[in-house]
Amino acid sequence: MPTLTSYEPISRAAIGTVNITTAAQLPMLVSAAQQAQRDWATLSLGMRQQQLNRAFQQLTPVQDQLATLISQEMGKDYRRATYEAGGTIQSAAYFTDEIAQALAPERLDRNTELQYRPLGIVAVIAPWNYPLAMANNLLMPALMAGNAVILKPSEETPLVAELFVNTLNKILPKGLLQLAQGDSETGKALVASAIHMVAFTGSMATGKHIMASAAPALKRLVMELGGNDPMIVMASADINAAVQFAVASSFENAGQMCTSTERVYVDSRIAAEFERKVVALARQYQVGAWDKPGVNIGPLVNPLQHQKVLNQLQDATQKGAQLLLGRDDYPLPFIQPTIVTGMTTDMLLERDETFGPVVAISHFKHIDEAICRANDSPYGLGAVVFGGQGAAAVAEQLEAGMIGVNQGIGGGAAPWVGAKQSGFGFHGTTAGHRQFAQVRVISK
Repeated sequence: MPTLTSYEPISRAAIGTVNITTAAQLPMLVSAAQQAQRDWATLSLGMRQQQLNRAFQQLTPVQDQLATLISQEMGKDYRRATYEAGGTIQSAAYFTDEIAQALAPERLDRNTELQYRPLGIVAVIAPWNYPLAMANNLLMPALMAGNAVILKPSEETPLVAELFVNTLNKILPKGLLQLAQGDSETGKALVASAIHMVAFTGSMATGKHIMASAAPALKRLVMELGGNDPMIVMASADINAAVQFAVASSFENAGQMCTSTERVYVDSRIAAEFERKVVALARQYQVGAWDKPGVNIGPLVNPLQHQKVLNQLQDATQKGAQLLLGRDDYPLPFIQPTIVTGMTTDMLLERDETFGPVVAISHFKHIDEAICRANDSPYGLGAVVFGGQGAAAVAEQLEAGMIGVNQGIGGGAAPWVGAKQSGFGFHGTTAGHRQFAQVRVISK
């Protein structure tokens, strides 16, 4: 049986192996899911909630082990990995309660009821940068809605997924939650199989392929397809607050975050002060292994991603950008905190998602120029504007699914939603949870 090996990002040493799910095996997974889903769908919403809560309670004893695997497989420092594992596990009961309220039947009038019924089998294709949290954000509403789930984790983080699913399956019915391990070929075969919905977080290119493959059977889709998030810093902004956000957002998870700040447009009147303070703050970040005390930035997940960041930095310097901090030829596996100024519209830093700890800056003289460049992208996940009077008006003109004014995006009772080619459907909160269900109207 073919196997998939998981490698530690710094030494590239093998951590462990899992069995690859071949295309020939997928019909068996689908058949098992069909059988389990029929019984699962007959349970009341409350009974499904009780079973899921019991299943997630089984994760508490392995919480530290999950955090360690997150760090070992993708390089995230242990503090952040602990937050991800702990947050996923400890918030489970709250999450199931929120979903249960969203999926409860609604009485429209004396004779008509609106119901949220199962779709069938949901394929969840999860990324490596938040391997536990992002998988859970999709599989939990799918299961609560009465569906079976086949989880295809990233080939970079198969061990996290294996421990997660195997632990939940100590309680969940056999066949209800299954793993399909492997690379993109496994993912393609899963999408093409007899499933009913694909919930995906990943690249725009992969999302387009999934959409084309799902089209013949009109499979439901919820897809978050990355971002190239802009930040506009107006002359009226609180510079210290803007600096803090720009650096923290660009460097979080070594920049490997779909809502990282990728492009900073700063008013030329305050640009010198802004850049000086950005460099001073960036120098405070520590780079190193996941278990080293005080580390803020870990390695990039693999050599391919490392080279992608270098390509963008080298493209920028060749086209006239200046490095205020860092270099464009870092050896594997780290990218040190890097500050670039002089970003122009023809640079890869402006056109593409970077996914590395880079603050890329450009100056503007007129706010309309900044708005135009912020919107000149096929992506539209998040956007941020820092400023005083007039900042809210600027935010209204930005083309993104989530926009922050003097703060980050999202939060509260807001769904996770992208505009343009950053999203197709969305998840989170009442409206998002309902996308994992079939709406049914009963009149009697």
